[in-house]
Amino acid sequence: MNTSQKNKTPLRHKVDNSRGVTSLEELLDQRYGVQGSKERTEFEIKAKAFAIGEIIREERKLAKMTQEQLAKKTGTKKSFISRIENGHTDIQLSTLYRLIETGLGKQISFTIS
Repeated sequence: MNTSQKNKTPLRHKVDNSRGVTSLEELLDQRYGVQGSKERTEFEIKAKAFAIGEIIREERKLAKMTQEQLAKKTGTKKSFISRIENGHTDIQLSTLYRLIETGLGKQISFTIS
């Protein structure tokens, strides 16, 4: 375990700015390709899956539920809840509704822009 982990401070990634990157958009363009490219689209899908997992984790904790309790309430397995919360699986919309509405008693709304 390194010093940063012992002190609970976030690890800092060194950014190679030798190419003159000045914005997050430019960094994403360099690392994952321009918007609309296959690589960038795949990255954005994974990033959104991770964000949804974080929302589910936070709502579950606010409800003072364990992964096991949420899994039992929604008819899934704890390992599946863990994979969702860690952004390691792509979930169907029906599963998202079941977790949020049935499992956590919350409502989902979407905005398309």
